[in-house]
Amino acid sequence: MTAPVLEISGVSKRFGSNLANDQISMTLAKGEVVAMLGENGAGKTTLMSILFGHYVPDSGRVLIDGQELPPGKPRAAIRAGIGMVHQHFSLAPNLTVLENVMTGTESLWQLRSGTDKARRKLKDISDRFGLTVDPDARLADLSVGEWQRVEILKALYNEARILVLDEPTAVLTNLEAEKLFSTLKDMAREGLSLIFISHKLDEVMAAADRIVVLRGGKKVAERLKSETNKAELAELMVGRRVARPVREASTPGDIVLEAAGVTVRSGGVDRLKQIDFRLRAGEVLGIIGVSGNGQSTLAQLLSGTAKRTAGDLLLFGSPVGDLDVATVVKAGIGRIPEDRNKEGVIGEMAIWENAILERLPQFSRHGLIDRAAGLRLARQIIDGFDVRGGEPTSRIRLLSGGNMQKLILGRNLIEHPRILLAAQPARGLDEGAVAAVHERILEARRQGTAVLLISEDLDEVMQLADRIQAIVNGRLSPPVSADQADARQLGLMMAGDWGQGSEVAHAL
Repeated sequence: MTAPVLEISGVSKRFGSNLANDQISMTLAKGEVVAMLGENGAGKTTLMSILFGHYVPDSGRVLIDGQELPPGKPRAAIRAGIGMVHQHFSLAPNLTVLENVMTGTESLWQLRSGTDKARRKLKDISDRFGLTVDPDARLADLSVGEWQRVEILKALYNEARILVLDEPTAVLTNLEAEKLFSTLKDMAREGLSLIFISHKLDEVMAAADRIVVLRGGKKVAERLKSETNKAELAELMVGRRVARPVREASTPGDIVLEAAGVTVRSGGVDRLKQIDFRLRAGEVLGIIGVSGNGQSTLAQLLSGTAKRTAGDLLLFGSPVGDLDVATVVKAGIGRIPEDRNKEGVIGEMAIWENAILERLPQFSRHGLIDRAAGLRLARQIIDGFDVRGGEPTSRIRLLSGGNMQKLILGRNLIEHPRILLAAQPARGLDEGAVAAVHERILEARRQGTAVLLISEDLDEVMQLADRIQAIVNGRLSPPVSADQADARQLGLMMAGDWGQGSEVAHAL
């Protein structure tokens, strides 16, 4: 066997009382694709951040082609041929693609910028790997998938031989994810060595040659793809057998939220176009669609952060004017935003502070925050919703994505809301966290909460929803019963073919 291009040997890293990495060792060969699989908070990102020089390990070492890599020095990692594509992109939206790619590659003392040479090099890389993007386009004008291409191009421009991708499909549509993994396989055939961090079993089995599983900061298993399956990997990742909860038959109650002919216009464009829906107590209404078809606007409208330009909204049977956040919270509507980092929490604030964010009047006396009551609520959420990785006084940014999501869910469900708006509730979560979030949503349904589920995950919607409507180009299809629909029919509805759905709708 040839010597590995990368060797991680006995790496450990502790943050306070949290042992994020515990004596982890692994190798990577030339042209190999290794998936690093694990729950949210298993230590995957910490290990790769050590590899890239963002963190200094407490013990252990990293070797590239047999030579030890200086710890804590990203420039040394880049010079050694390591490129990293972060889950949260590190690009400047006000700069062009070419400017972003060139950033940091030229000396400040250089008299002239080598823009022409850089443009040619970027085009060669783009053509070679099929990563097409306009070098003169401004980042702010590009899609999320194109941002990711730019991150990869930047790493390849810096002569990366080892490419690390942290949760590369977390914000991509299914089609974008398929294209990405096709590109990664082409790169591996060209001799590039790849590590991608993931918790999605389907993409791990589709793309990886070898799989390394982390749990609780330890390496617990290593498997060739040909020697394992999704069921074994799920059990290795979580440490127990994982089963998704099953929706039980039920009889929904009264209509609690209704939209009739609602239109939302923004930036001169109708984001929602005369949509209609009815949401009943004790049911889950699923809104399914491909990203960018108006889901975000619908969530914003019902959360009180976007205004309608036409149509009527009825809340608990009474017409309502423009919703604002205070009205929404006061009405007993819980909200799980689609972007937990931007809209759900404030990273530098403590867990207890985030727990009371939306109900400050309940936790203040004479203009002062009741810290003790906030700490008690945070402890209730942590214990009741299995939030791991922090205490009530810990900064929430130290939590993994899954544990952050469980905190947001707990913050909303602990007082039994009458309506729950759940936008992409399981996005970016591992198998165990997905099962936990789904179980909580179905439990809220059993207790009479009306749930509006907005998701791009067809399996998720089919598992949780009682009725389903597709959103296409800002319009909502007629509803279909989840028990009478199949994946093919729903796929057609997501593509705008509503003929069959309309027939079913008449019976509902």
